[in-house]
Amino acid sequence: MIPFRYEKPDDASAAVSLLSREPRGAYLGGGTNLVDLMKLEVARPDVLVDVRRLTSGTIDDLPGGGLRIGAAVSNSLLAADPRVRRLYPMLSQAVLAGASGQLRNMATCGGNLMQRTRCVYFQDLTTPCNKREPGSGCSAIEGHNRDHAVLGTSPECVATHPSDMAVALCAVDAVVRVQGPGGERTIPFGEFHRLPGDTPERDTVLEHGELITAIDLPHLPLAAHSHYRKIRDRASYAFALVSAAVALKVRDGTVRDVRIGLGGVAHKPWRARTAEEMLVGAPATAVAFRAAAEAELAAARPLSGNGFKVPLARNVIVGMLNDLAKEQR
Repeated sequence: MIPFRYEKPDDASAAVSLLSREPRGAYLGGGTNLVDLMKLEVARPDVLVDVRRLTSGTIDDLPGGGLRIGAAVSNSLLAADPRVRRLYPMLSQAVLAGASGQLRNMATCGGNLMQRTRCVYFQDLTTPCNKREPGSGCSAIEGHNRDHAVLGTSPECVATHPSDMAVALCAVDAVVRVQGPGGERTIPFGEFHRLPGDTPERDTVLEHGELITAIDLPHLPLAAHSHYRKIRDRASYAFALVSAAVALKVRDGTVRDVRIGLGGVAHKPWRARTAEEMLVGAPATAVAFRAAAEAELAAARPLSGNGFKVPLARNVIVGMLNDLAKEQR
């Protein structure tokens, strides 16, 4: 591992001030992804700023409903919280579908949002990768791309975002709270992560030095009727080929409201807004569900090795909507 300096400031403001002066520095929370990348020499920060104890480690009720998740809350604590399990079951299920128990105990909710892709070329220093070394090329486009994106790609990058938790947060319209050199701001979750475009090395809209302090979950009664489903090569400790976080409200046989987030298909958690718009007011039938899923996936551009993801995503969406509709009959 390349040598680095370790700093442990007394509060969040000091951490932000310190990192903003260190262009090659990075924040350290649980370290479950960053430390691995440092071992591979993919990440080479010269300063690590420990923020694990500088942000809230609790989940608090918000006025008027909703929850505020402190950035230092562990993934295990989030998944086990009775309020999360009751009001946002797909979020609890998504967290439990990720990693292992040991990693969930260590990983923070703020850090979960900052995960880098698990693309094999990103992690292999001997191969070109625009995300790791801008301008070098994307090896996955003509290489091994079974696990890669089919939506929102660019000629520069076809990597997928690895987080399960982020897929559920995308579906419930969460808000990310950050503190930076210019003060505090909030970012709607759907705008937090970026599609690759011409700058795939930038995963998020955060400016250097900005620190995630909390994640707000809005009051969303619909989310109580939700599930998360993850399709993967093995039953545990594997990233999604396709995943979906779906919430549905049906009354009198008609879809009144719906939220659909997809994972494993894009460079960021993918909000299926085309499908949602088609479904609101439509009959809660398998035919309508399939038409909406196909409309969402019409923009898919599969690569040589991942064409199976398109019908797989369609079937996951339809199956979950059918299951949720049956629960409300």
